Amino acid sequence: MTTKRGIWTQNHWSLLVGAAFLVACGGSQPPPAESAPAGQPGGGTVLLGNEAAPPEVEPLPAMPVTAATGKPAPAKNPFEGADFYLDPNYAAKIASTKTNDPAIKAMLEKMKKYPTGLWLDKIEALSELPKWLGEAEAQSKKAKKPVVPVIVVYDFPNRDCSAKASAGELDVEQEGEERYRKEFIDPIAAEFKKHPDLRIAVVLEPDSLPNVVTNIPIEKCAKSEFIYKHSAAYAIAQLSLPNVYIYVDAAHAGWLGWLRNRTGFAKVMKEVLDMAGGPDRIRGFATNTSNYNALDGDWGLKLESSSPTPSEYSYVKGLAETLAEHGIKDKGYVIDTSRNGVAETRTKWGNWCNIAKAGIGERPKVAPRPLLDAFFWIKPPGDSDGVADPSATRFDENCRSPDARTDAPEAGQWFPDHLIAMMKAANPPL
Repeated sequence: MTTKRGIWTQNHWSLLVGAAFLVACGGSQPPPAESAPAGQPGGGTVLLGNEAAPPEVEPLPAMPVTAATGKPAPAKNPFEGADFYLDPNYAAKIASTKTNDPAIKAMLEKMKKYPTGLWLDKIEALSELPKWLGEAEAQSKKAKKPVVPVIVVYDFPNRDCSAKASAGELDVEQEGEERYRKEFIDPIAAEFKKHPDLRIAVVLEPDSLPNVVTNIPIEKCAKSEFIYKHSAAYAIAQLSLPNVYIYVDAAHAGWLGWLRNRTGFAKVMKEVLDMAGGPDRIRGFATNTSNYNALDGDWGLKLESSSPTPSEYSYVKGLAETLAEHGIKDKGYVIDTSRNGVAETRTKWGNWCNIAKAGIGERPKVAPRPLLDAFFWIKPPGDSDGVADPSATRFDENCRSPDARTDAPEAGQWFPDHLIAMMKAANPPL
């Protein structure tokens, strides 16, 4: 995503602050030579703050949302007393990774035993959902305890409006909003209702609402603003079931870590949740999805000295405080630790694509720290972030950044060489 954050409101350019520019306490600071943060899975144009204000773009109108009135999931950590669902497809990908090195073979065997997010990233992928839920129930029966699948719902109309590598299939100007509801969210909700005794966790739309906070200067994002908000509210209202625990994606420390950006996100979330039926419709928030931010330390200050949240866990603590000030309290958080084991891997916070020096991070774990429901591998390690071939249709320049691998396949495709490199750099070691 982009690094400098701004919003075009009415007839003036309002600085919202992203990577640098205003310190969290409100003090000002001159802009750095280059901006820092970026979103993930996609990337986008970097705005440095010295551009002319963009032309005013009217957001496209959005369909109305009917608030949920049924019973929501209880306000508790869904992973406590449960096992994570293990995806046989991920184990098969691991098994397909060829090597003659005994040490790597041993690490691959360990990787088969870790849970990962189950991505619904296009309408066609919905055919996998009944199988996943059925297998989760079978695993639960065998284990004689709850087994929780983590479903990533990721097919917004005009998805990743500031990106290319992870742009989606639904165009808002070609009935994308209606199709998202009828062909994507409604079938997911119907399938969830068939499994009322199965605990289900949902990570909702990575990179969606953070774009509304910071990337409205980009025309595609400006057009999508209302549709993003209403689509998120509709998804929450429909998926808010007694057995479904929703975690809304909340970007990461290098994107929304600054106070103004956290505040902007809290205001957007309040608006969305009011439409959906209230704060109790979600369990909490997911951060660092598909990103590389290490949990602890001050490494972020080397990428952007003004950061008030120079690590992912410090961001979660700051975000929780800001959300509480806006009436969104007592929420649980899931941090994606699939690829954040190495702290200093980038020359810019905005580099998000197939980071060459990355390492596997903390293993999935329930309630590892205060505020956290789990460490979890939302992004399956070994899946590519985006293609490195400049001639590819979905090529994003960030996938040829100085920090990126130059041999990456299309986003979502299996990338065994990157997996092996990340296993070798794993922290804690595999």
